[in-house]
Amino acid sequence: MSIFHFQQFSVLQQHSGMKICTDAVLFGAMAPVKRGDEVLDIGTGTGVLALMAAQLGAAKVTAVELTQEAFNEAAINFDNSPWTERLEAVHQAIQSFAAHQQYDLIISNPPFFDNHLKTSDALRNTARHTDQLPFTDLLGVVGQSLAPQGLFYLLIPAHAVAKFSALALTAGFYLIRQTDFRGFAHNEAKVSALTFSRTAAVLTATVLTIYQSHNVYSPDSAAYLADFLLRFAKASDTHVGTDR
Repeated sequence: MSIFHFQQFSVLQQHSGMKICTDAVLFGAMAPVKRGDEVLDIGTGTGVLALMAAQLGAAKVTAVELTQEAFNEAAINFDNSPWTERLEAVHQAIQSFAAHQQYDLIISNPPFFDNHLKTSDALRNTARHTDQLPFTDLLGVVGQSLAPQGLFYLLIPAHAVAKFSALALTAGFYLIRQTDFRGFAHNEAKVSALTFSRTAAVLTATVLTIYQSHNVYSPDSAAYLADFLLRFAKASDTHVGTDR
């Protein structure tokens, strides 16, 4: 059985199409969650981002998931967490999800491969490819569900930032913050965490280097992950250890 253990919760990921990875955990740790926020997690998968949002202080997180297998695991993970009453898993396509409220924050690590070679794993294909959730559909849902002063926060490949940002601007959303993730200082960024608002602002753009050497997080990434990963559960000057 595949279980990823964090400091305050654990994530069953036996059957979900996408397993937990460093990029996603950093993305969740950096989420602009304010205490008391109402949050919508689009394509929750194992529920890890919803769980992290709850740990960061969200008052309620509604987590929508298309596939039965991932929904089942997310529901189990929520029930076994310290924040059961603040987490709700919904098994539904987000396009047909009828929100009865507007959310302070919408988060998503959406399917992002378009016209890309697929694998024989149907669940992984659904989790990674835009067939079930095109960018235009995602932006349409956000347009209906985001509060006027709310934020939309998502993780996409660096090469897709320009395309998505242009679509978002057409839909009335301004890119106000961009953090590009690169593995080491000599690497190019592969993914970007983007924050959008309905209100225009000067873009804040940064690059986050994840590792300073093999298996050693950089000070910047360690600062974000310190309250989540087990390796940081006890004070350590080296930040070396295993996450499971």
